[in-house]
Amino acid sequence: MAMLTVMAALGWLTPRRRSATARSVLAGEASAEAARKSSQADASVSAPEEPDFPVPGDDKAAAFFDLDNTVMQGAALFHFGRGLYKRKFFETRDLARFAWQQAWFRLAGVEDPEHMQEARDSALSIVKGHRVAELQSIGEEIYDEYMAERIWPGTRALAQAHLDAGQRVWLVTAAPVEIATVIARRLGLTGALGTVAESVNGIYTGKLVGEPLHGPAKAEAVRALAHAERLDLDRCAAYSDSHNDIPMLELVGHPYAINPDTKLRKHARARDWRLRDYRTGRKAAKVGIPAAAGVGAVAGGTAAAIAISRRRR
Repeated sequence: MAMLTVMAALGWLTPRRRSATARSVLAGEASAEAARKSSQADASVSAPEEPDFPVPGDDKAAAFFDLDNTVMQGAALFHFGRGLYKRKFFETRDLARFAWQQAWFRLAGVEDPEHMQEARDSALSIVKGHRVAELQSIGEEIYDEYMAERIWPGTRALAQAHLDAGQRVWLVTAAPVEIATVIARRLGLTGALGTVAESVNGIYTGKLVGEPLHGPAKAEAVRALAHAERLDLDRCAAYSDSHNDIPMLELVGHPYAINPDTKLRKHARARDWRLRDYRTGRKAAKVGIPAAAGVGAVAGGTAAAIAISRRRR
């Protein structure tokens, strides 16, 4: 082809030959251009669909994480209850009630308002008359005993990505703010929004200040904090497993469904939200474990714990 090009330039080719040569050159150039475009198209297909997120240095952005089953496996109140039982804060029958509430939470995969109310009332009755400072100190111990090993590594990595980008990260949970604050501090997060139990002169009264931080109340708390911290909610992210937190998720520009329950998964897919599932399996029924077996496992574990505790007395 190079020789033909030289010959054409020197006028040694016939018109017909020159025409054929020109067509060959055009064909070659067209083929090369098509190959280049194809390569670019392949690259765009293989490139990640999501832009870099979180954006480093964006001080108007922050992240808000639900706690139970989003950051931690199971319910923080249940683990806290186990720790208080170990310290003889309440009787065996109360532990059985906590175990049933935890079994429901794990098997149903949703935060049922009635069970949430029962768990809240149980916790309030247990801490009534105790000093706030005492519960805060015990909370540190309980975190090491029961909670640290139940933090989802995947969610922890998401929170760390926000921290590494220079953004603030808060837990937002219906759990008592004292527990939430301990967990946030141990994870290196900015802080926590949680349910506030009433105290007088540093002693719990057994009542709440307002209502539990649940459902729409979470969204209001996030809105108020964003206003106080001068954050742009359109640039913020929120993470939760529960459809009860849809108001909070819809408040921000970057909602994530983490280990989502059925309703949240459906809602997230309909709105093209990002989903992450760090569970090795779905709910017990979806991996072939009968619900009764799941409850039995929890009950059996509770019975074993009680038996061991009694032998150690």
